Amino acid sequence: MSATRQTPLGRVRNIGIMAHIDAGKTTTTERILYYTGKNYKIGEVHEGAATMDWMVQEQERGITITSAATTCMWHDHTINIIDTPGHVDFTVEVERSLRVLDGAVAVFDAVSGVEPQSETVWRQANKYGVPRICFINKMDRIGADFFAAVDSIEDRLQAKVAVVQVPIGAEGHFRGVVDLINMKGLVWADADGEKGEEWAVTDVPDDLVAEAEAWRAKLLDVLSEFDDTILEKYAADEAITADDLRQALRRGTIASLCVPVLCGSAFKNKGVQPMLDAVIDFLPSPPDLAAIRGLDVKGIEELERPASDSEPFAALAFKIMSDPHVGKLTYFRVYSGTLEAGSYVYNSTKDRKERVGRLLQMHANTRADLEACFAGDIVAAIGLKGTTTGDTLSDPDAPIVLEAIDFPEPVIHVAVEPKTKSDQDKLSKALQSLSEED
Repeated sequence: MSATRQTPLGRVRNIGIMAHIDAGKTTTTERILYYTGKNYKIGEVHEGAATMDWMVQEQERGITITSAATTCMWHDHTINIIDTPGHVDFTVEVERSLRVLDGAVAVFDAVSGVEPQSETVWRQANKYGVPRICFINKMDRIGADFFAAVDSIEDRLQAKVAVVQVPIGAEGHFRGVVDLINMKGLVWADADGEKGEEWAVTDVPDDLVAEAEAWRAKLLDVLSEFDDTILEKYAADEAITADDLRQALRRGTIASLCVPVLCGSAFKNKGVQPMLDAVIDFLPSPPDLAAIRGLDVKGIEELERPASDSEPFAALAFKIMSDPHVGKLTYFRVYSGTLEAGSYVYNSTKDRKERVGRLLQMHANTRADLEACFAGDIVAAIGLKGTTTGDTLSDPDAPIVLEAIDFPEPVIHVAVEPKTKSDQDKLSKALQSLSEED
């Protein structure tokens, strides 16, 4: 094997950012890319310069239509992020992304709390059993109310919330957060030209001590319901350390027994780095989850593939894109094994062998060539001509068919016809490419 894995599998996170329209998903993703060193400047959605909204239609409208994939590093961990759309018309983009993710960050607007599309994406995440954390964004907006937003998550989504931060100030006076795990204040300066890279760790502000203590007690109550360590220490009146809390939160989040809640303002550059820490601390790596299950080619015997490079190769194609420069791009999530560029792979859904020409690491719409991909990676391949969304790619010597992706009913139906005979060919090519991508 010539190429070697760059990051241990336990330090890989595959996450999606999901939310209602305009809760600030793409702005949050832009900040993540900026702080993890992927972007040298911050792209703003309202200026049509967001990295993840790279289609012309997205830049004109300031919305996200397709789910863009990107990879970044944070504290020696590799985070693969998919920024999903919030509009109900593009629900299938969310559906196919959640199918291949290990965890998600649900973003909420601090003014509106849970909105209709938040409920839809939450149900989709429940369907696939995706562990998630909540980020209550837009704490700087007039009318921002963190506690009302938390109540709405409890009431409307029936979620077991574990609040790990409370805000310091709100609306125009939002300055930072109280970290309830370490009982410290994290305060960002509001100076002009500040991009939020630096923040001060302070004692909890005097006027918030009682509130922070009350919320920390609530956090312990939630965790002690399912975590024996916390319960025993709580009952024996022993000191509960920050590490105890982190481990309990991680166990609870991965088992979907609780949902950590954080807050901030991505647009004002506050609270994004602690949210990245929470992604690493609480969301699962591929080995933390149960092995992916599938059937043999005849559809009789059940097989499973644990997340490991030493297992036979198994991957799921979850998105096809037509690229004007390289042709057809097939995005896939590798569940087990490794694959080198230039080698053959077996499409067990279609029963045909295909050759992988190039492997690409995607960053929204720019790309870097890879020699090989490993378990837990989300990459794109060029050269898979017969592969469509939901197909399983596997080792020719150990085929497996993974569960395909369910597609929701279409929102609208449209008929198109060419104006002239000469347009007929162009139209059929365009429709062909459209049906491949869908």
